[in-house]
Amino acid sequence: MRINSLIELDRDHLIHPVTSWTGHEHRGVTVIESGQGVYLKDREGRTLLDAFSGLWCVNVGYGRQSVVEAAAAQMAKLPYATGYFHFGSEPAIRLAARLAELAPGDLNHVYFTLGGSDAVDSALRFIRYHANVTGRPEKKHVIALDRGYHGSSSTGAGVTGLPAFHQNFDVPVATQHHIAAPYPYRDATPDDPAAIIARSVAALKDKVAEIGAERVAAFFCEPIQGSAGVIVPPRGWLKAMRETCRELDILFVADEVITGFGRTGPLFGCEHEDVTPDLMTMAKGLTAGYSPMGAVLLSEGVYRAMADGAPKGSAIGHGFTYSGHPVSAAVGLEVLRLYTEEGVLANGQAVAPAFEQGLAALADHPLVGDVRSRGLLAGVELVVSKAGKTKPPADLRLPDRLAAKGYENGLIFRAFADGVAGFAPPLSCTPEEIELIVARFKKTLDDVLDIKEIRDAVD
Repeated sequence: MRINSLIELDRDHLIHPVTSWTGHEHRGVTVIESGQGVYLKDREGRTLLDAFSGLWCVNVGYGRQSVVEAAAAQMAKLPYATGYFHFGSEPAIRLAARLAELAPGDLNHVYFTLGGSDAVDSALRFIRYHANVTGRPEKKHVIALDRGYHGSSSTGAGVTGLPAFHQNFDVPVATQHHIAAPYPYRDATPDDPAAIIARSVAALKDKVAEIGAERVAAFFCEPIQGSAGVIVPPRGWLKAMRETCRELDILFVADEVITGFGRTGPLFGCEHEDVTPDLMTMAKGLTAGYSPMGAVLLSEGVYRAMADGAPKGSAIGHGFTYSGHPVSAAVGLEVLRLYTEEGVLANGQAVAPAFEQGLAALADHPLVGDVRSRGLLAGVELVVSKAGKTKPPADLRLPDRLAAKGYENGLIFRAFADGVAGFAPPLSCTPEEIELIVARFKKTLDDVLDIKEIRDAVD
């Protein structure tokens, strides 16, 4: 089919996620044709280095034949098996056991979802159920971070702390609250990590006191806030918040949808600070994007309280048709094998220092205000005044221009609306590919700076 025909069909029929519908009608779709390794090809034949792993997810790179074969073999053998009525399939059972083995602490119980948003929704339902069966029916309020991202489901979108996911959707609801994110670059004392941590701890305690400790059920956070523009909190922040939750008798929920599966170095972001949450959500790198799947992991204590507190003989009424889908589970098992046995996780750890150092070297560029990273997850915050940390005015259209120039230079990354460039390259990148990402992004910054309106705006 001709590219123009596809563009028109897309314009007439396909609704794209998190976009201006009328804006997309005007712009038209960019059709991706194929992928191999860390490269994509579009329908017009351009080759592009994907420094964002699709949407933070294709951690093992494109075209992994063993993953394709695992999916095909399972589809031929048993394409679907329900988890209802006490049925199960071998891939789902083995994947749950493997995740329990690899996850921190006593996160021994796994509920499979289709992705991250419904993993968060499931966690919220479990938290409510847990409060009810433990005799605390008022304990339903949850607290999260401003700018945090916890999906766009009907409930989870209110836990998300980004206004675009609230506008005209009637969230957050009355039981959903937010506190300030730990954002060192924009903090009053950016060079004092202890003070930043102390303010977050105080903010959580104050919010719990305001709501009433007997009414607060849980605190949600990402180890690193991905969709906020890759905000990296000071080391020690995660452990401090986890300990504060324990002190306040509220559940600590780690959203590892982005940070899980080697993205920041270890298999899970919580491992940087030896933190075991009460619940953990995951998706994306679980199947490396090859098939839809997410999960919620429950600690032994949370699971046991729900299982034993449920009315005797009654079903716990939460379930999805595709929970534990055998094809996705087979994919997940093979992807985990690639991480742990075929060296993908180790490769990501090996190339991460060069990635971090390469981006850090761009800090002197006139447009760069801040470079922050951990492992193969990074954000480069652009400003028009380094001294004032001034964000680019909206009329400069810097994010659109940045993405367009990157595309011209054969590089895909995330150009956030507030002027942050986000990076999450595949863990399978070679040192040469890491070097190429940095070089192409530097050229992109130079090309954007060559635009007269932007050059004139830079102080």
